[in-house]
Amino acid sequence: MADHAALIARRERLLGRNMSLFYDEPVHLVRGEGVWLWDAEGRRYLDCYNNVPHVGHCHPRVVEAITRQASTLNTHTRYLHEGILDYVERLTATFDKSLDAAILTCTGSEANDVALRMAQAVTGKTGVIATNHTYHGNTAAVSQLSTRMPPVGGFGGHIRHLPAPDSYRPLGGEDGEAFAAAFAAEVEAAIASLQESPHGFSALIIDPFFANEGFPDLPKGFLDRTVAVVRKAGGLVITDEVQPGFGRTGSDMWGHQRAGIVPDIVTLGKPMANGHPVGGVVANADTLNAFRKAFRYFNTFGGNPVSCAAAMAVLDVIEDEKLIENARDVGEYTRDAFKRLAQKHAIIGDVRGSGLFMGMEFVLDRATKQPAAAQASRIVNEMRERGVLMGKIGIHQCATKIRPPMPFSRENADLMLSVFDDVLSGL
Repeated sequence: MADHAALIARRERLLGRNMSLFYDEPVHLVRGEGVWLWDAEGRRYLDCYNNVPHVGHCHPRVVEAITRQASTLNTHTRYLHEGILDYVERLTATFDKSLDAAILTCTGSEANDVALRMAQAVTGKTGVIATNHTYHGNTAAVSQLSTRMPPVGGFGGHIRHLPAPDSYRPLGGEDGEAFAAAFAAEVEAAIASLQESPHGFSALIIDPFFANEGFPDLPKGFLDRTVAVVRKAGGLVITDEVQPGFGRTGSDMWGHQRAGIVPDIVTLGKPMANGHPVGGVVANADTLNAFRKAFRYFNTFGGNPVSCAAAMAVLDVIEDEKLIENARDVGEYTRDAFKRLAQKHAIIGDVRGSGLFMGMEFVLDRATKQPAAAQASRIVNEMRERGVLMGKIGIHQCATKIRPPMPFSRENADLMLSVFDDVLSGL
């Protein structure tokens, strides 16, 4: 078996440098099952990070659906096939009745690219608003939305970035109404700026759970004013459900439902088919048809029979194994335990999340709320050394990102919590 140094060198030679890897000592994975992963040396890891295998690594029902359809037929959507129609019908039934049609893609990046063009087709404008610590993908158009890796040549004049909501350090003050009003005011100012430009205003795109921003705990109705401001200006609301969707938050099927809003366009990706490359855009039929009229769009692999079979199997497993209910139960159990650990470890400044998407923000001092980014990296790496995989995220890069496969149990949580307590005690 090749050692890590040789494998990394080979990777750089064949795939190029600056290909990101998790952890100071990368993990060489060779097998997965449920919530567990195994490396090349046979060591087992508890997966507390990966939402792509949404219903568990190598779920037998998804594997069987892929195998069955791949051995029957796989082609593109320029032929008639009931698989894509059955899936889109089942998928859109989980949304508000106004969101009744879909386009299937291969990735979330493609989905967000299509969503931006849908907004252009409907409004005739090109200006877009996004938060300043978001990530929506890596196409040329979508990469303009992220400030973490500025595009070559700089940002186009059609983009406005605004401060992401931070519930631990809320803009406008601790009062929920003031916090929501301050965010809406930022959106309103960005809209005014775009309207004064040649681009005009087409859409606000957000992750309704603000996952990459550190998933702040937002008061009920936080986005109501923002949505009203966008609609008053004639713009569309796009919600990116790649991370909070498919019941991840434990309260609803979709993050925008948890936030209490109905968007104009919804984008989907990562967990849609448990690792098989499927993404999608859900919208009203009129919106989708406006896009079809304005843009010639065809995706060779989007919506192919095998992808649709895998995606349908995921919906079956979510329902049959009651995984949304499991996310709610295990998530609440785990966050309660984190809050108890916060009484013991002063480095934990804030515990937050919903369902099986949770974490805490580490601070050097609770009074000043000074971010402990270096310590967060050390904690995540030490957890990996002890066989538990989790990530780091947030505006200040000091929040843990715990987002395991949906079958994650209380017993799994107990193991993770025990290791976590031990790591914090050793700091």
